Amino acid sequence: MNEHTPCTVLVVDDAPDSLSLINDTLEQAGMDTLVALEGKQALTIVKRIRPDIILLDAIMPGMDGFETCRQLKRDPQMAATPVIFMTGLTDTDSVLKGLDAGGIDYLTKPVNPNELLARIRVHLKSARITRSAQQALDSTGHQSFTVGQDGALRWATPDTLALFARLKADGEWQRQILQPLIASWLAGNPATDASLAVPAGDEQSPGDQLCITLLQVRPGEEYLLTIEEVDDAPEAARLQRALNLTARESEVLYWLANGKSNKEIGAILEISARTVNKHLEQVFTKLGVENRTAAAGIAIRALVRKVA
Repeated sequence: MNEHTPCTVLVVDDAPDSLSLINDTLEQAGMDTLVALEGKQALTIVKRIRPDIILLDAIMPGMDGFETCRQLKRDPQMAATPVIFMTGLTDTDSVLKGLDAGGIDYLTKPVNPNELLARIRVHLKSARITRSAQQALDSTGHQSFTVGQDGALRWATPDTLALFARLKADGEWQRQILQPLIASWLAGNPATDASLAVPAGDEQSPGDQLCITLLQVRPGEEYLLTIEEVDDAPEAARLQRALNLTARESEVLYWLANGKSNKEIGAILEISARTVNKHLEQVFTKLGVENRTAAAGIAIRALVRKVA
């Protein structure tokens, strides 16, 4: 990481002396600082400004740091933001509680300024590498997303979110159906490239499934997955739904895409070649094309996309 790259640090602490020390240290290092005195205030701030990293006091009145971190991580936009706990508690249970809540590291109070800056720089560098990879995936149009070991969604490409929206796979479906299935699957330590079949969210397409594939296991128990819609319906039926054709028109188009002549299509479907031609005229009109080659191309693309 370039040390001169601007970054914003959110510091959540109810102790004025601690806040003053940390704020001075960060400002001298050229970092922008946001300050919250308690957990709810921190949650309000991140709705308006997304910090690059968060320093979070574990013990605060009201909502403690552990619960604050859990709520922060429920927001997909904040899931990849590093959280470093600051605590006077050095016992193993407290450290593990912070990591289980979504923290990536911890510092013991009183905070040492040099150690603070060193930890921040390490975690910022790692987070920016992850963010760059996510942005690259965003631009490719791939249907990718990341989850924690509990199966909860942390980040997703726009195409993945669009797929969920089209299948009416809303947040409730993701939490109640998708998350437990993924968590159970990950508990078995699947190998890279292993796949999980999940029923699609759209009740109107009961034959469809979502195929989830494990691409990579990342530090911090984060899993990079891809998701693809697999349509088990007959190919002609898929064309019918995808292209808004009648059942017979879709059958004719399917065999056309497979290189069959009108005579051959008529024999397969037990109709006359003249009737085949009439159906094709309707297909050409509906697809906005003028010839067999263009219609076949549209059909092939629709089948390859596996989208109904």
